[in-house]
Amino acid sequence: QVQLVESGGGSVQAGGSLQLSCAASENINPICRMGWYRQAPGKERELVSSISTDGTTTYADSVKGRFTISQNSKNTLYLQMNSLKTEDTAVYHCAANLKRYSRLGLAWCDGHNYWGQGTQVTVSS
Repeated sequence: QVQLVESGGGSVQAGGSLQLSCAASENINPICRMGWYRQAPGKERELVSSISTDGTTTYADSVKGRFTISQNSKNTLYLQMNSLKTEDTAVYHCAANLKRYSRLGLAWCDGHNYWGQGTQVTVSS
């Protein structure tokens, strides 16, 4: 129902910047939330940042003040990463959630994630 294509990963020195992009396409159901996750080797996957269609954003404490998430009207997701640290090295995946309706007819954002292919971000000192 959703296809996600990422770009923008690469290698950068500490203190540098990168911008990740994720182009999303929908079939039927609209996207209600998008986000970025990352996973380093031997580490648990973590949510880096998310954004909902009402503009609400979340950030992991480790990236607050350095990363900015945004989304355009065509559901292209961005993650601007500034002041990168070696600890930011990971595979970054974008994810999307779809709008659903309960039996009562109330809309809600499904917790099921659709995933992009992932892009490697490597920060060296």
